[in-house]
Amino acid sequence: MHIQDLQTISLAVYFYLCKIIGFARAAAPKAYTKSMKYNDARTRQAIRHTVHCLVGCGIGEITGMVIAAGLGWHRPGRLALAIILAFVFGYGLTYRGVRRHATTAREAIRITMATDTVSIATMELVDNTIELLIPNALMVTATSFRFWWGLALSLAIAFVVTVPVNRWMMGKQPHAHNR
Repeated sequence: MHIQDLQTISLAVYFYLCKIIGFARAAAPKAYTKSMKYNDARTRQAIRHTVHCLVGCGIGEITGMVIAAGLGWHRPGRLALAIILAFVFGYGLTYRGVRRHATTAREAIRITMATDTVSIATMELVDNTIELLIPNALMVTATSFRFWWGLALSLAIAFVVTVPVNRWMMGKQPHAHNR
């Protein structure tokens, strides 16, 4: 891989994440809460939490897929690396925010694990299932339109599926999600 390819990929990742974050922050809370059964504070909080999860999972997915594609790995390796990095980035982003409010690092880790494990697992399950259904979406490089189209579609569907899961989790563990 040449340096120009890495620069192109880096710019593409940056603009892609800006679009995801901008769309999710601007459109999702308004449109999603109108269509959901419950238009309340918990739903809005679930949407914010899911946007946060989406960013971490998106960064991990993109990074994992780009690294694995660059190394010439096949589907199982690409999926494994993308899932591992999605959890690493998802937990890392949450831990950073929770640590500011927690009294100890141990408490921050406990809260992070309690609030994000189900959310990230749901998002990754849906995301990777959709990517597996799109022909060759996992076997193309990051310079391919199919890579970005498949990733955007799968993460958008994963977002829609994960919001109700997060809302339900907040009902079961309200203290953990109020950080």
